[in-house]
Parts: sequence; structure tokens; C-alpha cells
Amino acid sequence: MSEFSLAALPEVFVSDSSISKTVYEAVERGKLRKLGSRLYTRNLTEDPKRLIRRNWYNLIASYYPDAVIADRTALENKPAEDGSVFLISAKRREVELPGLTFRPRVGPKPIDSDRPFSGVRLASIPRAYLENLRESRARGGRLTRTMSRDELEKRLDALIRQQGEAAANRLRDDAKAIAPKLGYEAEAAELNELIGSLLGTRDGDLSSAVGKARHAGQPFDPDRIRLFETLFAALRDTFVERRPAPERDGEASATLAFFEAYFSNFIEGTEFTVEEAAEIVFEGVIPQERPADAHDVLGTFRVVSDLAHLKVLPTDFTGFRDLLRQRHARVMEARPDKAPGAFKERENRAGNTVFVAPDLVDGTLERGFEFLQALDDPFQRAVYMMVLVAEVHPFADGNGRIARIMMNAELVARDQERIIIPTAYRTDYLGALKAFSHNGLTDPLIRMLDVAQSYTHRMDWTDLERARADLAATNAFAEGSDAKLKWG
Repeated sequence: MSEFSLAALPEVFVSDSSISKTVYEAVERGKLRKLGSRLYTRNLTEDPKRLIRRNWYNLIASYYPDAVIADRTALENKPAEDGSVFLISAKRREVELPGLTFRPRVGPKPIDSDRPFSGVRLASIPRAYLENLRESRARGGRLTRTMSRDELEKRLDALIRQQGEAAANRLRDDAKAIAPKLGYEAEAAELNELIGSLLGTRDGDLSSAVGKARHAGQPFDPDRIRLFETLFAALRDTFVERRPAPERDGEASATLAFFEAYFSNFIEGTEFTVEEAAEIVFEGVIPQERPADAHDVLGTFRVVSDLAHLKVLPTDFTGFRDLLRQRHARVMEARPDKAPGAFKERENRAGNTVFVAPDLVDGTLERGFEFLQALDDPFQRAVYMMVLVAEVHPFADGNGRIARIMMNAELVARDQERIIIPTAYRTDYLGALKAFSHNGLTDPLIRMLDVAQSYTHRMDWTDLERARADLAATNAFAEGSDAKLKWG
């Protein structure tokens, strides 16, 4: 075997009699590395467990040429947590490799809907669901061959959330069609009952929280709930400096509210000069060429300057939902096409962040609100409230502004300083939100909002001109490459 043909071998492979002599010589020359019995690799440095797990599907045919990838593995499309790969094969003996164990069993042979995959066959999704409804037991502390009922309900709920009810109905129809060929008629009837219960057309028992919620007509987004749980835990361990709001007269309060509304709209792309925004808010000037944008600024100001209204905090979910809708209606009143005060009817997104689906908004808000009720510190509650609304994105438009209004209401109601996000801090703010949404990172978000509150607390809001001068001196209005606050 030439060096060229050695390079053509898979990264990890099983030797046979046709190449064993050449492989042995290559090992002696340091060109190949032995990982186990007849198992070799061209990768001379990487950890064997990582190598084998990365190449698991390429190895099956060498040990079980008649295999069907089945059971849990056919749905997860990867080795289980304990390294198990579940197969159907006439060969009964398990093969243990570093970090991986092939666990075969006797079962139905492949049928037409099972697709060719790396030299073997991969059970179709309908077949995989039927097989996972068969009972299995954990032996010797190892993972069960099939998924639990709870796991299956969560997987089916995700299917319905992501692809709709039609996909679930198609799954059970396809499963029913292949069941006689496999001898799985009882499992097909159970799958029919399970999907019907999730869709609310049957009254079968459900075990998972997502399944029960969907059946009750209050489905929620479990991925968002996991994010909220992560943030809740981080906030419980967060103790930032308390910053009581100083006594401010009417003009100072109006100035602070003005710049809160100004910057909050600027973040969303509603851009006016300070002079234009001041004319809109304080003189009632509505520019003819941009009346809706002007009303966005004015509507935001009316909400954030109404201290009596801001000090009303929700005590239960119904009150929370009502406040959310009321405040949205006031901010967006000039945009009837955005359904002021009504939750969205279509999916929305920002870049590659997809927010909670319309039919999951109520349930996700309600589940998320439960964590808020367990927080007492004003800053903790403010951060959590902002993220809850921003992550769900319950409205067709105006979600960012409402999220920040709800955040600051938590602070105002407890006589704490507000959090204003100046234009120069916009990139940090959006970046921290993205890092949380995509990777569950809480520290950048909490730290950024702590800094923003500290900044707000240090500014002089006595009157419009003095505040504007303070903001300009600290680079608050900067955009692009110059967008960096200069203070402290």
C-alpha cells in the first residue's frame, strides 16, 4: 500500500486480511496508530475517544454489515451519553471501543423506508418512534435502549412547534402504514394516542410538563424556559450596588424620561436629532414626513414619564400580561398595522435569532413569569423582566422598547435608578442579548446592565441642556467606530 493509498483511508478504520500486512508496517513506521483490536487511525495525536465518537457511523459496517441503526440512536443521530450505539443485527455480540459501545439486538430487518447510511441502514423516523415506544430496561447502570415517555413527548412537542400539526399527523400516518411490516401495530396505536393527546384531540395520559401544557392549551417554548432558568440562577447569585434614585423635580424627571425614550427608540432605528425629538415631546411638533416615528418617541415618553403608572407592578400573570399589553398599546398607538396591545400572529426574528412562536407566547410568558415572582432584588427583577419580554418578543413590533419599559418599571417602583442605554452602548447591549440568546451567557448581560445603571446614576438630569452636555461629554451619542462611552 503506497503512502497515497494510506492517505485515502478513512480517518479511523478497521483493518482486514487484505491490508493487514501493510497496515502493520505503516504502524511500525509511525504512519498509522493502533486504537484497538484491528482498529487504526491516520490521526497520530488526537484522543482516541474523541476520534472514535466522531467517526462512529463509519465503523458500524465493519463490525455489523447487516445493521439497522435503531432505537434511541435512530432519533438522536449520535451515540448516547454513555457511548452506546443501538443496532439491529443478526450478530449478538457487543463491540466495545474507546468511548463507544455497539449494542446490537435481534429485530425486524430493514424495510424500504429505512435509508442507506454509511454502508448500513438507518431506521426511518416513523420506525424509530415505533421502536422507542417498545419497553426496555436499564441493565448494569447503562442507558436504556429506548427513550422514556417523557423524552418522546418533548421530542414530539418540538416537532409540532417547529413544523406544525401537519408534520405530527404525517408522522403517525406513516408509522401506521409501516407498522404491519414490522409487527409494531400496538406501538402504532400508542403513537396515535400520544400524538392525539398532544394535539388535544384525545385524552391520553401525558407525563412531561410540555406535553401536559400543550394538551391543556397552554404550550410553551422549553428552550426559552431553560434560558430563563439559567438567568434566574445567575441573578440569584448576583449582588450589585444598590443605586437609589435621587429626589428629582418635575423638570429633571421629564429630562430623564425624555432621554430614556430618545435612546430607546434610537436603538430600534427610530432616529431623530435631540432637537427634533425635543420638539416632538415638549412642543407637540409632529413632522409630516415621519408622523409614525414621531408618535413612537412620543408614546414611549408618555409611558416612561408616568411615574404613577410605572410604579404599578404585576402581582400575578394576568396582571403582568395586562400591563404588557397596555404599555405596548400606548407606545404603538400610531401604528394600527402593528396591532397595538395585541400579541403577534406571525413568527418574528432578528438576524438569525428566531423568537417564540405565536401559539407559544402566552404559555412561555406564564412559565417565565414564575421565575420573576421568586426574585426580590429590584436590579435582579429588572434584568430578568427585560430578558423575559425580549426573548419571547410577544408583539409584531416594539418589543425592545417594551422590554426596557418593563425593566425600568421594576426599578422605578422600588425607588431605584433607571437603566438607560445610550447610543454608544447599543452594540454592547445587543451583543450581550445575542450572547445570552445563542449561548446562554449571563455574565456579559448582567455586567452590561449594571454599568448602564451606574452611568445613568452619574449623569446630571437637572434640565435638558445640562443633561445633553453631560451626555455629549461622555460620548453617549456616538455611533460606529467611535461608539465608546468615555467616563469613569
